[in-house]
Amino acid sequence: MAEHERADGRPGAGRLGASSVGRVDVTEVLLDILIVLVAAKAAAELAERVNVPAVVGEIVAGIVIGPSVLGWVEVDEPIAVLALIGLAFLLFLAGLEIDFARLRGPVLRLTVLGFALSFGVAVLMSVGLGAAGLVDTPLLVAIILCATSLGVLVPVLKDAGEIASTFGQLIIAAASIADFGAIILLTIFFSGEGGTGSTLLLLGSLFALAAVVFVVVRGAERSARIRADLVRLQDTTAQIRVRAALVLFVGFAAIAQELGLEAILGAFIAGAIVSLVDSDRVMTHPDFRRKLEAIGFGFFIPVFFVTSGVRFDLDALTASASNVAMVPVFLGALLLVRGLPALVYRRVLDGAHTAIAGILQATSLPFIVAATAIGMDLGLVDAAASAALIGAGLLSVLLFPLAGLLLLRRSAPHATPQPTHVDRGAPSWQAP
Repeated sequence: MAEHERADGRPGAGRLGASSVGRVDVTEVLLDILIVLVAAKAAAELAERVNVPAVVGEIVAGIVIGPSVLGWVEVDEPIAVLALIGLAFLLFLAGLEIDFARLRGPVLRLTVLGFALSFGVAVLMSVGLGAAGLVDTPLLVAIILCATSLGVLVPVLKDAGEIASTFGQLIIAAASIADFGAIILLTIFFSGEGGTGSTLLLLGSLFALAAVVFVVVRGAERSARIRADLVRLQDTTAQIRVRAALVLFVGFAAIAQELGLEAILGAFIAGAIVSLVDSDRVMTHPDFRRKLEAIGFGFFIPVFFVTSGVRFDLDALTASASNVAMVPVFLGALLLVRGLPALVYRRVLDGAHTAIAGILQATSLPFIVAATAIGMDLGLVDAAASAALIGAGLLSVLLFPLAGLLLLRRSAPHATPQPTHVDRGAPSWQAP
């Protein structure tokens, strides 16, 4: 690559707009980004036409344009940075989706119990897979199997008209708890430069900081003058609410990274803080969350998913029949790990909806992609296992929501139990 040098021999940035900055060929980087964005756009359009989640199309598009097929794009440092921001933004929006008003009482108790059972089942299954020589790090695989893809499930529940029912609230709460729990477990056991004790101490410090920031921001928003300024500037070029949210996002991601934790944890916490503070979802600033989603899903998050496809090692997966056989094994593991604990919902749901809940909450992909990337960076997951896990996640997104929706439609003549003790608010969950 071309490089500009300063008089002292060190690399220099050169003039603004130069074709090369430092050691980076700007033209090559821009072309790579262009290919990634065009692939993401085309994949999303095609996925919508065949009624498949856009994330599936974007990962498949990445596989096609990456080294496994066409070889048009490789993951260099600039693309990797954009992908990391996309991953962090995805977790930021996931934290933003949490409706804490619904995470209380029986719903919270049932979903926490369900997640604890999921993790127990996942550990047992992963130990078995490790004994069979299919995985190298059973604990990491167990954590990967525990997550649920909330962003895929929300539109399914909306289409079925179940978003405000006891059934829908349980699924949303369970997915939120699973996402949060999986990130915390990943951070405790596979982040931090010290042992588990020091990691827990760092986690406590991060949560303490989050509590302080929440109190300060909540106190500031109670000021009539500050509220008036926010309303006045929120839709001008200042975009004050969006900028404040992005400050929290970048700040907490950077602090988590600096503490030796995962940046995705900091981003998730930042999103949760915004969700707690931003109780006015549709009154004075109805476009606030849509603006954040436009930033994330309009640019950064598609880059992350396409890049994940570029990194997907198709050759490693297809190198042997045993590697290919790992895909249905992991798919079945997802269904058992997240499906069996749904039996605890039998206390508030009928048998049919309990079974459907188990199928739906076995849907997982974004966390699988993120966790396997971390595992590969740490040398804990090989290319074949990573590809098999992502392949299982792709199939879960394709099969489980469709199966759940079909079963919901078949059970439509039977009235879904309505919540009797769950706090109902206006549905506020936004699908990606």
